[in-house]
Amino acid sequence: MLKPNFLFLIIFFVSLGLLFSEFFILLKSYIPLFLGIVMFGMGMTINLSDIKRVFNKPIWFLTATSMQFTIMPILAVLIIKLFNIEFELVLGFIILGSCPGGTASNVITYLCKGNVALSITCTIISTFLSVLLTPFLIFILANKSIQIDFLKIMQSTFLIIFLPTISGLIIKNFIFKKVTNFLLFFPKLSEIFIALIIGIIFSLNTDNLFLVSYGLIFGVILHNLIGLLLAYYISSKLKYPKDIRKTIAIEVGMQNSGLGMTLALLHFTKISSLPSAIFSLWHNISAICLVYLWKKK
Repeated sequence: MLKPNFLFLIIFFVSLGLLFSEFFILLKSYIPLFLGIVMFGMGMTINLSDIKRVFNKPIWFLTATSMQFTIMPILAVLIIKLFNIEFELVLGFIILGSCPGGTASNVITYLCKGNVALSITCTIISTFLSVLLTPFLIFILANKSIQIDFLKIMQSTFLIIFLPTISGLIIKNFIFKKVTNFLLFFPKLSEIFIALIIGIIFSLNTDNLFLVSYGLIFGVILHNLIGLLLAYYISSKLKYPKDIRKTIAIEVGMQNSGLGMTLALLHFTKISSLPSAIFSLWHNISAICLVYLWKKK
């Protein structure tokens, strides 16, 4: 059964962020660096041999990646309209829906007895594609009155996501490939920094928490749950094996909310980072439920 250590870490850092907001606000400029460390940690968990095996069945990761960048952005737009979400938060929701798969999906896939190699491959591919697709989707879906610098967002995504991930992958597979105990430290380090980023986001928004309406919270929950269910349903209709259905559902439903928070803060307003921060908290709760439901299947 899943030990909810990550969830506790998030609650711990959110509490600290609210109690010591002045100190946490000072850390705002370090968020891109913290997320870069998270992505480097993810790169350090990747084995090239696992990825090679998955490429024998490319239709699986092509299905997951195509759903990632269609279902989740479309859902974000529909939820915005359905719940009449405040203007300041609309852009944040669009950013969240346009992000690639989350870094926690590989662990959740393992605990749910899914296909871990496929999960890792999907995360890598969607992460690399996000350098182009995430800025493009934000540009297309956002309100025309909002000024969006496509090239700057693309540059940020490349430096924060692609470069650290590929660096971690290279170091893991060509330098430290035999130092297994050392490598086990990186997933936990990534969890700590994601939780820290969420704490900083909440500290920056202590005076804006009144904007966190029931509509926003329910919208974030629906975004995650419908993404999971729809991806699983489509995979079932395509007659994929059960472990593949689980994996694709997790990959599609769990967004890289750390990237969403960072892009919102770097290029827009601190308020626009709230949807991704709430999603970070929620999708770990839903992940615990998934593991409970799927652990014996």
